[in-house]
Amino acid sequence: MLLVACVLLFGSSVSDAEDTAAAMASTQFGPVRGALESGIDVFRGIPYGAATDGPNRFRPPVPPRPWTKVRDATAFGDRCPQLTLPGGSAFSSWSEPTHASEDCLNLNVWTPGLRDGRRRPVMVWLHGGGYALSSGASSVFDGTRLARRGDVVVVTLNHRLNLFGYLYLAKFAGSDYPDSGNVGQLDIVAALRWVRDNIAEFGGDPNAVMIFGESGGGGKVGTLMAMPAAKGLFQRAAMESGFAVTAISADAATKTAESLLAALHLRRQDIRRLASLPTAKLLAALDQLTHGSPFGFGPVVDGRSLPRDPFSPDAPEVSADVPLIVGSNGTETTILFPPAGAFDLDWDGLEKQLQASGIPAAAVGSLVAGFRTLKPDATPSDLYFTITTERGMGANAMAVAERKAALGRAPAYLYRLEWRTPVEGGRLRAPHGLDVPMVFDNVAKSESLVGPDLSRVQQIADAMSDAWIAFARSGTPSSPGLASWPAYDTRLKSTMVFNVVSRSIDDPLHDEHALLAPVARRPSSP
Repeated sequence: MLLVACVLLFGSSVSDAEDTAAAMASTQFGPVRGALESGIDVFRGIPYGAATDGPNRFRPPVPPRPWTKVRDATAFGDRCPQLTLPGGSAFSSWSEPTHASEDCLNLNVWTPGLRDGRRRPVMVWLHGGGYALSSGASSVFDGTRLARRGDVVVVTLNHRLNLFGYLYLAKFAGSDYPDSGNVGQLDIVAALRWVRDNIAEFGGDPNAVMIFGESGGGGKVGTLMAMPAAKGLFQRAAMESGFAVTAISADAATKTAESLLAALHLRRQDIRRLASLPTAKLLAALDQLTHGSPFGFGPVVDGRSLPRDPFSPDAPEVSADVPLIVGSNGTETTILFPPAGAFDLDWDGLEKQLQASGIPAAAVGSLVAGFRTLKPDATPSDLYFTITTERGMGANAMAVAERKAALGRAPAYLYRLEWRTPVEGGRLRAPHGLDVPMVFDNVAKSESLVGPDLSRVQQIADAMSDAWIAFARSGTPSSPGLASWPAYDTRLKSTMVFNVVSRSIDDPLHDEHALLAPVARRPSSP
């Protein structure tokens, strides 16, 4: 399973408030006070669930304790405890608060108006990080510009991650922890219920909710589309560079849980001690288990909250009526863990690296020859990033679009982002994560990823953010500044290609996919 790092998000800062006029709102649990910032009412750190430590650890979320005094909601809440990866230079302009605890079920709201009778579309963002890292508080997720641009309500949220959100204990502690493998997803369901019950106070329409996410966040979106508990809580969805085609099997998740118990020197009969172990001890065992990488956990096909693989063998019936945007970037793998030397390959090195990526040795030679004929000016590194991206993210995006379209109940819209960033001498090309500042219209907060000259990249941000806003409003990504974007079908395979000039192209990588067909692998989840 491809667990997507979505890297991306380290540092410590919060949005600067230009206007600190108090914004007051009522929620079902108690009153909150936010702030007016650049004409947008902003509320941060609103609890939607109780703390998840002690008896609540590894169990479905429960409501927070109600409060009567006005609660300050001007600072982001804690994120889930997590390990870290070194931040890449391409994401150095992104930052987020790093304070963490198991009291992490909180969300943030940006709205153009409170209690004004308007029923605005609601865009609920699920952050990336491969089910293991990050939070909804990154600077690039700031919803100010998106809320103002589209007259929409933007929500971001924190939920349980890694072992706290996805440790499957049901096979040997079923009566105590039957849902433990998916409590991170059930947290998101609880947040969506909060949106349903409270968002009208914030000027939003509970019947026009769009969930969208990138990398691991895209995987969370896809998983929610297969969860009966989430049915009816959202009416649109967008999966960006993250595709929950399959989830983790119960058997595989049980083996991971056994390994974690071994790292903690616990036996199966000691399972109840997990509830009282210090957070730091659990993180240390996670670090030992994953050898310094925070990944290895994710949604589990448990027969309860997630009864099936999200998009395998077909699209889920439970969300058949929900329109979907799905897509990827041109060279995801320039950032998704490129192997040493990947930017400086010769032809022999290319073949060795393709074999290392899982392509059979007997097929590599003819595959490279075919791509060299198709792209005579490409370097070995160019071909490595193209092949590995299309075998992974590209194949997953098309699989999701095809299976969603095959249901015939709601449209799927496929896209590719092909604009190449000039940072790092242009070597990153169109990398993983590049779509995020475009969709949020926050390219000015992403200089390290898009470069200092915003004149051209802003055109792409205009097109993508307007398309996502239009989709949130109507279920169709049609906006005045964007060429016609037809729904995907298996005959034409229409794909919106985002670039300085964006346009829909039928099956834009037909020849590349034909070459890759003999070495195709089963689409998987991030």
